[in-house]
Amino acid sequence: MTKPLREEPDNAAVSRLLPRRRMLALGGAGAVALTGLGAAHALARDASASAGADAVADAVARAKAAALAAGACMELTTEQMEGPYYLDYELFRANVVEDRTGIPLLLVLRVVDAATCAPLRDSAIEIWHCDASGVYSGYTENGNGGGGTPPTEPPGTPPTGAPTGPPPGGGGGGHATPTDDLTWLRGIQMTDRHGFVTFRTVFPGWYAGRAVHVHTKVHTGGTRTADGYTGGRTCHTGQFYFAEETVEATETIAPYAANTATRVTLDQDGIYPGTGTRGGLLELVHDRRRIERGVVGHITMAVDPEAVNDGDLPPGGPAPTASPSPSSGA
Repeated sequence: MTKPLREEPDNAAVSRLLPRRRMLALGGAGAVALTGLGAAHALARDASASAGADAVADAVARAKAAALAAGACMELTTEQMEGPYYLDYELFRANVVEDRTGIPLLLVLRVVDAATCAPLRDSAIEIWHCDASGVYSGYTENGNGGGGTPPTEPPGTPPTGAPTGPPPGGGGGGHATPTDDLTWLRGIQMTDRHGFVTFRTVFPGWYAGRAVHVHTKVHTGGTRTADGYTGGRTCHTGQFYFAEETVEATETIAPYAANTATRVTLDQDGIYPGTGTRGGLLELVHDRRRIERGVVGHITMAVDPEAVNDGDLPPGGPAPTASPSPSSGA
């Protein structure tokens, strides 16, 4: 009988990257719990709900129901650049927090075939993003734009009012050489029969030159093995974005309040295509009075499963068409 594949450990004890087979062998290690996941109770709109496993499950169920109710047929999600801080670690896990602190963020992501509207089952969705201070694992010596040797500015003229300076992630300059072997806030999961995955993470911070965002890749045509995701192709490379009012609400809350980098707004960002959901703008649910309880973000991506889109694009990707922006808050 084939031994079932298990998630790799979520705990900070394996923050130093280990060979993949050894990571799988450590699968029984205790995971760090993401406490205070108040986004679940905010989504349920029940002020008395706990933030335990039942509340998290409820938040996931409601976000999935919202995605399904919105309908699967939609235009292709805009391709965007990979950015210089992608690392092909293929850490199969739902909880990517490790030792990072910040506002709990529950990401409920779905992927469908743009031509047939069918969910893409057994595909792989990958995410990576910076921590509350604007730093990426694997590149901690680069800081949040003020240290190390960040990549150069993307080609083109920055939008009016945007701060200048080197964007250390998602802002061009090709792939950067890692400075460490840390792994927090990176993970990959296989989609279920409805095309969903769910990640437990923390709300990203900001750094020089970019709006707050999360990177993503969708892989199709391959299979998960003991060595990771084998075969197939990367059919979509994109980025997720957050409504400005939600990001503003994090600015006075620890540890975000200690981030001294000049924050770029969504309108100032030179990479966000400005097309709402199609361009990666998340649907967000949170308690506007107490965002520290947590945030739920959900989105459906429509892709061509036979395409190859590795993220080798100029800022903003192909020319988009306008679509409505979702609302945020609860």
